[in-house]
Amino acid sequence: MSNSTPHPQPLSFWSRIPLAFGAFFSTLSDPAYAARVRALSEPAAAPAPAAPTRAPEPAPVRALKEASPDAALQLLALLQREARLIDFTQENLSAYSDADIGAAARVVHEGCGKVLREHFTIEPVRGEAEGSRVVLDAGFDAGAVRLTGNVVGSAPFRGSLSHRGWRAASVRLPKLTESHDATVLAPAEVEL
Repeated sequence: MSNSTPHPQPLSFWSRIPLAFGAFFSTLSDPAYAARVRALSEPAAAPAPAAPTRAPEPAPVRALKEASPDAALQLLALLQREARLIDFTQENLSAYSDADIGAAARVVHEGCGKVLREHFTIEPVRGEAEGSRVVLDAGFDAGAVRLTGNVVGSAPFRGSLSHRGWRAASVRLPKLTESHDATVLAPAEVEL
C-alpha cells in the first residue's frame, strides 16, 4: 500500500485558459490569493520534525467543475468585434501620444460597454451606496463579499462598503453551431 498522494490529471490547454484568466484577476484583486499563488511557486522548505500529536481532520474536498472554454472564447470574440479589445491590448503603445491612447481607449470602452449591455444583465452585489456603513452577520456569503483591511475576530463585522461588487444576473451569449471554431477570435482580413 502506497502513502503517495494521487496526482490530478493534467488539464488541456483550452481548459487552462479560463483558469488562467480567473487566477490572473484574482491575483490582482485579492492580496491573500496572491500570497497563496506565490507560496505555490516557491520551493518547498524541508519539513520540520513533527511533534507526536493527533492528526488534524482532513478538510473536505470540494469538487471542481471544468469550465468550457467556448464561452470565454466567444466573449473574447465579441469584445474584439465590438471594441477591438484584442487589437488594443496587442498593440505596442509606446509610439503613441497619451491623447491617441485616450481616443483609442474611448472606442474600446464604448465597445466593451455595448457587449456587456447586449449579452449580460449586471447588477451590484450590495444595494447600499459605496461609503455606507454595513454589518455582516455570521454566515454572510464570503464568495459575494470580501473582507479587506484589518480583519480580526468573528462576525458580525462592521465596516464601510468600499465597492458594491458585481453579479451577472443573466447571460445571453449567442448559440454556436457544432462546426464553429471558437478559437478564431477574429478572422484574418484580406482586402482585394
